[in-house]
Amino acid sequence: MPETSTPQPVPFRGGGFNPRPRTLFGLAVMVVLIAVWETGCRTGIIHPLVLPAPSEAATAFMELLDSGLLWTHLGASLSRLVIGWTAGTILGIAVGFSIGLFSLARAGFVPLVAAIFPIPKIALLPLFIIWFGIGEGSKVATILFGTFFPTVVATYGGVDNVDRGLIRMGQSFGLSWFSIVRKIILPGALPAILPGFRISAAIAIVLLVAAEMIGAEFGVGAYILMAGSLMAMDQLIAGVAILSTIGLTVSWIIGRAEKALLRWRV
Repeated sequence: MPETSTPQPVPFRGGGFNPRPRTLFGLAVMVVLIAVWETGCRTGIIHPLVLPAPSEAATAFMELLDSGLLWTHLGASLSRLVIGWTAGTILGIAVGFSIGLFSLARAGFVPLVAAIFPIPKIALLPLFIIWFGIGEGSKVATILFGTFFPTVVATYGGVDNVDRGLIRMGQSFGLSWFSIVRKIILPGALPAILPGFRISAAIAIVLLVAAEMIGAEFGVGAYILMAGSLMAMDQLIAGVAILSTIGLTVSWIIGRAEKALLRWRV
């Protein structure tokens, strides 16, 4: 009589690539890196003129906070960043959707974007200073110009990658052109547009620092330039840490937006 085998449970394999949050692990990596950095400075392995200890940078940051200049520098930088990035992003989305939806706009704008996008935007800063002056106009224009092109490319790339079968299905059900754009193309393009925001935000921070280093009395970039001129490495690291915090905050905000707007992917 043949032996009956015991049925074995089959593990579930349909989860897909669904990354799980590991916030504590990322925090632990940061703590370990800072501890190694601090230990290297205190033991003399890392010379303080090359790289000051994190504790010295924290002291410089507290001095900046106590003097009240932190909010002056931060306010100047954030206002330039928000105005320039927001304007560049809105214009980029508008032009990107135009390219994705209209053949005439594609024929006119795509060669222009391909020609100007690779140009380092920092190289155009002197031109913007001539056009808009040494004040806020040239700084905001530099950030706007730098964030406009990656947003355009991400937007029309996202529109191009929307499943054509879904669009045909919408047409077969008699949806209007506006309804197809709102209900099919816009949600389908968002997974490409939102990561483009991360890239454009990083570019905006780089251009912000460059613009403030050339001609600004206040701003994080001006603070870093002054610290470098005085060889105050602790203040320089404190300024870089402020920029890193701005970048982390922007990334967190975009991540929240992705979770809210892309819940349909789960």
